[in-house]
Amino acid sequence: MPFPRIMPSALWLVLHLTAGPCRRGAVSASRAARGTTEVCAKGTVTASPCCAVPGGTNVTLSCQLAAPRARGWCWAAIFLNSSEQTRAWGASVSKTFLVTAHGRHYFTCKCICGDRTMLICGIDIHCGNPPDEPRNVSCIQKGTQGRPTCTWHKGRLTYLPTAYGIELSNGTDAFSFPEEAPSQVLFGSGALSKLDFDSNYTVVVSASNPLGNASSQPFTFTLIDIVKPLPPEFSVEFDDSSATSCTIVWHHEAQARHCRLRHRPLGRHGWSTVESLSREKFHLQGLEPDTAHEFQVSCRMLPGRGLWSDWSSSQGSTPAAVPTGTLDVWYRQQELHSGLQNLSLFWKALSRWEAGGRILCYNVTLESLEQGKLPAQSHRTTQTSFSRVTPRAGHRVTVTAHSPRGSSAPATVLTHLGSPDLPPPQRVCAVGLGNSSILVSWSPPAGAALPVGGYLVEWAEPWREPRLQPQHSWVKLPPSHLSTVIAEHIRDNVCYQIHVSALYQDRAGQAASVRGNSTAQAPSAGPQMLTTPWASGVLVSWEEIPAPQQRGCITGYHIYLHRKDGQGQPEVHAVPAGAPRSLHLPHLEPGEHHELWMTAATAAGEGPRGNSDSVCLDSAGGWLTLVLICSFFILSACLCSVPPARRVLQWLLSFLLPQWQSKAIPDPANATWAKSLAAAKGIISAGGCAGRIKVQKNAEISRFQRDERLWGASPGDPCRDSFRVPPQAELSAPSSPFVPGGAFEEPETSPDQNLKVAVP
Repeated sequence: MPFPRIMPSALWLVLHLTAGPCRRGAVSASRAARGTTEVCAKGTVTASPCCAVPGGTNVTLSCQLAAPRARGWCWAAIFLNSSEQTRAWGASVSKTFLVTAHGRHYFTCKCICGDRTMLICGIDIHCGNPPDEPRNVSCIQKGTQGRPTCTWHKGRLTYLPTAYGIELSNGTDAFSFPEEAPSQVLFGSGALSKLDFDSNYTVVVSASNPLGNASSQPFTFTLIDIVKPLPPEFSVEFDDSSATSCTIVWHHEAQARHCRLRHRPLGRHGWSTVESLSREKFHLQGLEPDTAHEFQVSCRMLPGRGLWSDWSSSQGSTPAAVPTGTLDVWYRQQELHSGLQNLSLFWKALSRWEAGGRILCYNVTLESLEQGKLPAQSHRTTQTSFSRVTPRAGHRVTVTAHSPRGSSAPATVLTHLGSPDLPPPQRVCAVGLGNSSILVSWSPPAGAALPVGGYLVEWAEPWREPRLQPQHSWVKLPPSHLSTVIAEHIRDNVCYQIHVSALYQDRAGQAASVRGNSTAQAPSAGPQMLTTPWASGVLVSWEEIPAPQQRGCITGYHIYLHRKDGQGQPEVHAVPAGAPRSLHLPHLEPGEHHELWMTAATAAGEGPRGNSDSVCLDSAGGWLTLVLICSFFILSACLCSVPPARRVLQWLLSFLLPQWQSKAIPDPANATWAKSLAAAKGIISAGGCAGRIKVQKNAEISRFQRDERLWGASPGDPCRDSFRVPPQAELSAPSSPFVPGGAFEEPETSPDQNLKVAVP
């Protein structure tokens, strides 16, 4: 930029920074090339250099009072941002400061007399940077009728008032944009006057502040290069005769002669783009039928020149079409009892292109191959699988897909009777590839009675059964393929059960299984185990770790057995994955305490320990005592079963029991209370049954009826089957026979009622 054009702005900034009112009183300025003195009514402050300095500059501040104080001694002090820096007795003080922090620094001179402080004068020092060269200069005009706006990157912050200017080099205009205060914005911008399409222009951006100035590299352009047209208006037209095409018609500014189009099904992420559209009408093909689409159009001035406009958007849906694809069907056949079989059919859903839109349902027809045995059956389902128990016979199965516009061509499968040997593939293995994919490989089956027509790979998460699922994942491969990469519905750090089967005339044979994961991490939890003392050791059993905490396929378990006294290293017992979830640890020392815990491992490493348990087997002395006690009771039972031995045992016990045990038991019928009660109520009589309580015989009281002397009955008594109830007896009846007041009532009984007598 020519020097005369820069000088007015720079001179204005210098005057703005160095001029200003003095605090307290009239001020005059006398400035040197490297110093500035602020003159106030009560004194002066001098700074050298001043007043804008770069970082790391030593600035000397001097304070001079106008006249010494008449009374007493006072201090002259210099303050920085209200914080005292130095003081001296008398009328003057001076100090040099190293200024490193960017920004404004406010120095003041004060007079301190005793506890009084008086402001004398002050001065501002600004620490900053000279301006950097403006970079990334660009200009843009929105629409053909607008005005250009240029932008640039300022570079580092100056922390000083910095003025920017734009010079248009074809001799037309120069534009200045002074800034009154430091700005934290790193980008600058400025508007130009209206330009024409026939001229070439060069723009130079300049920057200046008290520490220096800089200019950008020239930016040359024409108006066509910087015009950004307004977003075009357009419409989308569909024709029912075609479900995969539409017509785009748009309207743009007169000068914009080149457009582009992009489209995608609604909700998808990727775009399909069509470039080089020079006409305002375009026939678009290759759309998905019966699908909502999003369309966007953008235009610019000329092919290869100018700026693209913003995208303008529109949405529309293609019509449905008749399905053109044929379903790929395979089946499994399982023989059942009583002349029945389970027939399971599977197929893949047609793609959007083949289906012609949304599939409403599938029609499955079963027709017996034996004439007159079974009528044809037709079933409808919305799933991609079908299972039915049928009589054991060959069938012709047809499956068709139905859409709102029609049906697909039927897919036919013939099922056959018999169960020939359908061996599985050999050497099946799975290798994780990362990125949510697994490589599955295998070898052909050996000894197959039928030719192999292809292979079937199925996979599912362990807690889900992969077969007979409404939407399980599988892929069908030709017989020449002996490996595949599965990625559909595969997640990292999840173990999958994978089945590989050979297809024999569309029938899946026996499956070979393997587990695999895309990636794995060490388990986040350990197994929960249960310990049970068993023989001379301990039986350890455990539960499977929950699937979310396995974080891959479990490759094995480790059982740790450690003596509690801390001596030696723990014993480690490895259990491979797939083995029974229990293990017997033999030969533990009785009376010695052991601690057990378990861990699980994946291909990535061993996880944390699960719960722990303490085990201590009983000592040999305890077992001996238990054996002796059991032997004593068994021997006693054997002796009591022999009559001579039992009599000897009774004779020995008669000497050991107290003498009162051998006395006869008195007859309760001779008690005084019983006789008085019989006389008062007339209920109990010696020769009749009128006052007797009839009690059904049962197993509980039969042993008391044998001793008739206890109840006072005689062999010739007509109430031989009845007995008197002693006062201590309890009757199990719906209600108690004893009523308040001490009276005795005869309870009502029925033939089905059993009364139990409790004898003390």
